[in-house]
Parts: sequence; structure tokens; C-alpha cells
Amino acid sequence: MEKIAITGLGVVSPSGIEKRTFWSNIKAGRSAVNRIERFDASKYPSHVAGQVHELDAYSNVSSRLLKKIDLFSHMALVASEMAIHDAELDLTKENLKRAGIFMGNALGGWFYAETELRDLYLEGREGVSPFMASAWFPAAPQGQVSIHYQLKGYSKTVVADRASSLMAIGYAAKTLNRGKNDFILAGGMEAPVTPYALLCCNTSGMLTQRNDKPETAYRPFDKNRDGFAIAEGAGILILEPQSRVKSRGAHVYANIIGYGTTTDGVDRIEPAKDASQLARAIRMALDDAGLAPSQIDYICADGAATSIGDITETKAIKQVFNSYAKKIPVSAPKSIFGNMLGACGALDVIATILAMEHNTVPPTINYSTPDPECDLDYCPNKAQEKEIKNALVINRGRGGINCVLVLQKP
Repeated sequence: MEKIAITGLGVVSPSGIEKRTFWSNIKAGRSAVNRIERFDASKYPSHVAGQVHELDAYSNVSSRLLKKIDLFSHMALVASEMAIHDAELDLTKENLKRAGIFMGNALGGWFYAETELRDLYLEGREGVSPFMASAWFPAAPQGQVSIHYQLKGYSKTVVADRASSLMAIGYAAKTLNRGKNDFILAGGMEAPVTPYALLCCNTSGMLTQRNDKPETAYRPFDKNRDGFAIAEGAGILILEPQSRVKSRGAHVYANIIGYGTTTDGVDRIEPAKDASQLARAIRMALDDAGLAPSQIDYICADGAATSIGDITETKAIKQVFNSYAKKIPVSAPKSIFGNMLGACGALDVIATILAMEHNTVPPTINYSTPDPECDLDYCPNKAQEKEIKNALVINRGRGGINCVLVLQKP
């Protein structure tokens, strides 16, 4: 892969809205997982989550439009505005027919949908907003960003469970390599803190039930893990080819230099126990980047905090990195703010970029009891100082979806 530059970052997360606050909380390992406050979730087996606060203070969305869109689109618009501003893009001087949008999410906009479906049963069809049809579906944020900025280039929405946004970013980078667009807004968004979405996530059996201490509930790679805590948020990147970066004199946070994706093909939900296809995806990404395993300085892990998830991820890393595996810090920053499902990859990439910029490996928090089957350096509870030149980001989706991205410091 030819290097694709990341020139702008936009982040909306439970750990903060905008990159400085986000990084400050990630580096310090301050948990942002709390009991769900938006509705009474006490009867759900898992009722803790990472929730976004103060979105309105950063909003670029009119009150009129807010009545027509779901929260996941609202967060996408705020993150997109931040990324465009951060990249110092002047859209009035761009050919917007060659500006793309590549977004990923897993669930769509259920808070809006649930409200309208309730009104349908209470009031009949007259009670349903005509915007119901366009507000909930997974491509709605892509559409809203396109309308807001009049971006008309080649674009895609990816739905691949927790691998959605990392796949969207990888797809966007490959698209720029093929010369289909001049630049792309790439990332993901998710708003699963709603009654029905929470129900769906609970029935998956992958959520933590440590409701008594929410801040310590999500504990990837710890022996006493029992699943992840969901979270809402959005992360958007500006991607540009090297030729544009030079002509614009743009600041480059990192370059995307490799991408790989595979599918286990074993079970409709669980990953394969041998981890061979995840290992193959890692090798594909390294080969695409032209790097040897020994050149990777940091791995941002999927960190599902399920027994099979953590064990197979550890196994795949060992299969690829062999004796070098225990020398590489592997961490799951999402343990701090929660698992954003389809938006995981975008926030993992942003956290990794900021780790590169600050020469600091973010911690995996809530790690107290080692698991003999998970025996790598998970950067437990405290950030580590380290120069990161090349980093690997891993995301996995249900049904054995594996997605790996390689980032390089410019």
C-alpha cells in the first residue's frame, strides 16, 4: 500500500469531546464507564456504559435538524466538523465531487427508531415522523455529512459488527490509492445506549455484569473478565494521499501503510479457537506495509474481555510475532471509555495516533489478576513511555470478522 496520510482528527467520546481532553483521560486511565442514566436500565443483566456528555456545547447542528436525526448522526456531524477544522481544510477551494465519506457502525440509530415505533403503536401512523425512514438506518450519518458539506465523491458505509469503522478506514485508504477521490472523511459512530439496542447487546452474552462497580467492570485480558461495557461515540479522520499533503503543507499525524482482513468461517457468532485467520489478517497487514513483525512497537488490541476473545487474540499475536510477542506492549484503551461496537476502530486509531505523538503507550485498566493463557505485556493500569514508530490496530466482529491496520509515525 502507498502511504495514506491522516491529517485531521475528530473525536466524540465518553472520555472527552476533542482530542486533548480525550488523550488526557486515556493517558491517565480515568474510567468513563458509569451506570446508564438516560433511561431505567436496572432490569437489564448489564446496565453500565460509556456515555457522551456535553455534546450540545460542541454541536454544529441546528435545532431543526436535530428533530430529524438520531444521536449517532449528530455525533458524526460534530466529529466531522472537528476533523475538517483540525486538518485545516477549506472546502470552498476543493472539488467536492472528489471528496468521499467512508463510515462504519453496527446498529444504526435506535434511539430515534424506538421513539417513533412507540408512537406508531400509541397513535397510529399519523404519530410517526416522516424522518423515521431516513434517521435510523446505518448509512444515515454518511448521508447527513454529505448533505451538510455537499461532499459528492465515491463513498461507502460499512456494517461489520465491531470491525465496521476499521474496515471503513482501510477501505478508504485503498480507495485513495486507486485515485478515486482527492480526500476522504473516514471513521465510525455508534449510539447503543438505548432500551432496544441495550437489549440486543445483552442477548449477545458478551457484556459485563459487574454493575456494582461500573468503573472497574470492563477488564480485558484479566482472568476475572466477564465481557465488555458498551459505549457511544464517534471518531472521524481526514485521509489524504501524499501528493496532496505536500501541496497543502498539511500536518500529518500518522500514515496508514498496511491493511488486512479475513473471516474465520467457523461459527456465526464465536471466533475460531485456533486464531489462524486473525493471525493471517495480521500477516497480510504487515506484508502490505512491508514490515517485519519485529518492527512493530505497539499493538492496540480488540480487547473484547470475553474468554474466547482475549485468548484467541493473544494466540494470534503469538503465532505471528513468536518470541518477540512478549516484548511488544499490547493494550486496550477502550477499557477506559467502553466498547463502541462499530465505532471501535476509529477511536482505536485516534488513541494510537495520539500515543505515537506523545511517545506513550495507553494503559489497559482494571487489570489485576493475570490469566495464564493471556501472558503478554498488556500495559496494566498505567501508561508506559515508549517511542512508537509502527503500530498495529486489531478489531474483530462477531462471526469471525478480522480486521487489522498498520500505522506509521511520519
